[in-house]
Amino acid sequence: MTHETDADGRIASLGDVSAGAYRLSFDVGAYYKKKGLTPFLDRCTIDFQVTDSGKYHIPLLMSPFACSSYRGS
Repeated sequence: MTHETDADGRIASLGDVSAGAYRLSFDVGAYYKKKGLTPFLDRCTIDFQVTDSGKYHIPLLMSPFACSSYRGS
């Protein structure tokens, strides 16, 4: 499944997500190339576990040279 972020850089909903292992992959290289930059990273992939039916917020903080993520509240 593929989604594109909105103007705030968010995807409002991925639908119903049950417990299990998931992978989010962000095409960050294309984003920076559109801005006329030559990025160090082309893709950022995050593997994570869903263990309950709670709300998950997974921010991706990025620059042309690095990225990081965490489980937000």
